[in-house]
Amino acid sequence: MASALGATAALASFATLSHAAAGAPSRRMPVVFIGHGTPMNAIADNAFTRRLSAWGGELPPPTAILSVSAHWLSRGATGVGMQAKPKTIHDFGGFPQALFDVEYPAPGHPALA
Repeated sequence: MASALGATAALASFATLSHAAAGAPSRRMPVVFIGHGTPMNAIADNAFTRRLSAWGGELPPPTAILSVSAHWLSRGATGVGMQAKPKTIHDFGGFPQALFDVEYPAPGHPALA
């Protein structure tokens, strides 16, 4: 619980910094690291998920999002997803079916990749 509260406070401070910088013309979005914590956050209603949702309404829409996963193993190579419609990967087990039913149809950007 303490880590969720710390993450919520960090998200709130990023949003505040973004608003403070809004007076100066800038085309750059904040660069942040957000650890997802438990996969259950995808379907949970808690302080962390409510802050993420609010932050989504406080920041301008990004042109692209870079997501890096430590859940992918390869031998000596790094891959970059270049699909126009990447599939949702459920790389976990032992959770309720509701979590496996979550799909996130985020558009890819092959030209940017």
